[in-house]
Amino acid sequence: MRSLIVIQTETARSSPEYSDQPTSSPKVILQEYGYFVCTASTLERAKVMVNKADAAVLDLPVGELKGWGKELLWTRSLPLIWWCSASSASESLEACEENVTVDGILTPSMSEQELHWALHFSSRQYFERKQWQSERAQMMAQLEDRKWIDMAKGILSKMKNISEAEAYDFLRKQAMNERKRIVDVATSIVKVYQLLKESK
Repeated sequence: MRSLIVIQTETARSSPEYSDQPTSSPKVILQEYGYFVCTASTLERAKVMVNKADAAVLDLPVGELKGWGKELLWTRSLPLIWWCSASSASESLEACEENVTVDGILTPSMSEQELHWALHFSSRQYFERKQWQSERAQMMAQLEDRKWIDMAKGILSKMKNISEAEAYDFLRKQAMNERKRIVDVATSIVKVYQLLKESK
């Protein structure tokens, strides 16, 4: 992880913390530690720059993280890391209960090694989160498939006066004959049955 985009709204950039000590800005610190950093304060610029970044560092109050994170992830999936400075932390007290997805936290007081390790673990957290989301999507798809198959078995059992096991065998054979997935055959049966029911 070498290339970072820092999201920093005009409010954050004009905070006394950065105007009094410009060396505490995330861009300055990250560049000092050898990272290539670009900044964005508008969504339009962020959407362009995010394609060149390995991660997004969000120098924002917690209340703004969810909205920005959602917009960035629509453009490109990448690790989201919160820059927890004194000003962003103090502006975030009322948003403590928000359900915000971040993969890590950085602070201005971190040493170079601490920052490198925090970014490393943030990257790992991101990949674990993506894997979990992928597994969850697969499970939801399997549940949806199971629903169609169960509905089709019920219809076949009722119409052909057969057991559900026999109805499943029928679906399986039909799928093999048509070279389709069982769920596709089941979905067709359910939809035809529903159309017939509505036409009556």
